[in-house]
Formats: sequence, C-alpha cells, structure tokens
Amino acid sequence: MKKVNIAIDGPAGAGKSSISKEVAKRLGIVYVDTGAMYRACAVYALENGIEISQEAIIPHLGDIKIDINYNENGQQIILNGKDVSDRIREQDATIGSSKIAVIPEVRLKLVELQRSLAESKSVIMDGRDIGTYVLPNADLKIFLTASVAERARRRFLEMQQKGMECDIKDVERDIEFRDKNDSEREFAPLRCAEDAVLIDSSDLNFDEVCDKIYDMVKKIL
Repeated sequence: MKKVNIAIDGPAGAGKSSISKEVAKRLGIVYVDTGAMYRACAVYALENGIEISQEAIIPHLGDIKIDINYNENGQQIILNGKDVSDRIREQDATIGSSKIAVIPEVRLKLVELQRSLAESKSVIMDGRDIGTYVLPNADLKIFLTASVAERARRRFLEMQQKGMECDIKDVERDIEFRDKNDSEREFAPLRCAEDAVLIDSSDLNFDEVCDKIYDMVKKIL
C-alpha cells in the first residue's frame, strides 16, 4: 500500500478521535491524536502549578518532553517519561488543552513532531488545523462536525460511561467555549479547508461515518 496522509479536522466532540482510530485500524495505518499532545502540555502545567498563559508557559516549553508509543492497545502519550494516556482525558486537562492550544509557541513545538510522523509513514491525524496548517498537502482532508446539542449529548454519555459526574448543560457550555476559542484564535484557527470533504454526523451513527471515510481512502489507494 502506498503512503497516505489523511487529515480529519472538526470542532470539539465531533467524534474525530474515535472515528480516526477505527478507520486507521481498518486500513492498518497509524493514528495520531494531536489533541492528546495539547492535553499533555496542559497536564504538565496543571501538575506543576503553572498558569496556562503565554507568558507563564513559554519559559517551560523546553522542559516538556512528549513521546508517542504504539502498542496493541493503540497510542500511548508519554509526558516526561510517564504514561499520561488516562490523565489527559480528565476534565481539567480538557479545558486546559483548549487554552494552551491558542499559544503559538506551543503549536509550533508540537507541529514539528506531527509533521515528522506524517513524513515517515501513513497516518490519520485529527485535530483543528491539520488540513489547513499541519498537513496542507494531505491526500484526503475531512471536516467532521455535528450540532452543538448532539456533540454535547455524545460527550455526556461518554463521561457517564466512565463514571464521571457531569451535567449536560455544563458539557454544552464547555463545547461552546472550546468552539469559540478554537475558531477565534489568531494562529491556525479551526476552519474547514477549501479542499476538504464536509461530513455532518448529526444524523449519522459511528459506523456510517467510518464507512464513508474508509471508502474515500480506498478510492485514493
């Protein structure tokens, strides 16, 4: 199979990670969860009592070492030698990642790692600016979205399944906050690339979305 790079962008809670992971599994290629890298940076700040602001975080960027390991369970995020794959999914890391992602110096640090992964192998990479900034020459670009209400409902159910206490109105407000943050940031904001395929999954189930993307990739290959 020839090397292929697939970019999947979209707002918070659109299902990018789970769908990208499944399509990567079907194709037998690497899934790169870029959001996890920003979450790891946020966890570093939270664990070390550092305010998540440009002024406070820049002096510490050199101390943040992020590695990505792959095993039978998928992608592992290693922060300064420690597996933080579960920690980065907690609510404070979720909110912190949206704040830290607007800092240009953080994005530049992580984009270098993301591009090097895509240069060496076939990848599906998901995030906010993959098709527009990280991998502008990707073989296939998808912009995956859904209504705020539907994204909140999915995230609420996911958190409940993990035993996390939450209120759906709080989840909806968090998604709206992240949408605003992501789309209004000055550096590489969330937007649909001109050559991306738009998929609104509000009325589609998980398998239907995966099938759509899988079929598009197979045509390219």
